[in-house]
Amino acid sequence: MPECKHPRVRIVTREEDAEFVECLECGEIFESSEFKDMTIEDTKLKNEF
Repeated sequence: MPECKHPRVRIVTREEDAEFVECLECGEIFESSEFKDMTIEDTKLKNEF
């Protein structure tokens, strides 16, 4: 099974300085800043080829 790229996410909770999102495809929950980092990293990989 290919790794999920988290195409659809929803906010599940906000704390003082953090926001957590859940992927609607695979159910993984992570901090929204990690999601932004994943997007940036994915873009860099596409530009290298």
